[in-house]
Amino acid sequence: MTIPNKPLPQPTELSRPYWEAAAEGRLIVQHCAVCDKPRHYPRLLCDACYADTVVWKPASGAGRVHSWTVAHHAFHPAFAADLPYTLVTVDLDAGVRALGLWRGVTPTIGQSVQGRFLLEAEAPELLFEPITD
Repeated sequence: MTIPNKPLPQPTELSRPYWEAAAEGRLIVQHCAVCDKPRHYPRLLCDACYADTVVWKPASGAGRVHSWTVAHHAFHPAFAADLPYTLVTVDLDAGVRALGLWRGVTPTIGQSVQGRFLLEAEAPELLFEPITD
């Protein structure tokens, strides 16, 4: 039985800057060019002032765990070998939430984390790890 490859992101004009930065290991967040409200994932319109102009700003990847879940069933056959894996939703210091893979012991809500991109796969994957003092 042949296992298919993992699905790859399909960048659009709207998301292309995010994926290009991610491929370089950089996290950037879209901001409204009028009111500066950050938004992630990329969107056409600002939900605060409805402007359609954007700027991209670097984000450190630092934040706190908002939620997490453990996947025990693959949503796609190519992910079966990774099971089980943990996904975390993180409140980034940049003012938005991001979803990523987790490395480390079971996360706790509010735990300080640092995100970075894994560049070993065909597409960059956002990974969060605990910040250790």
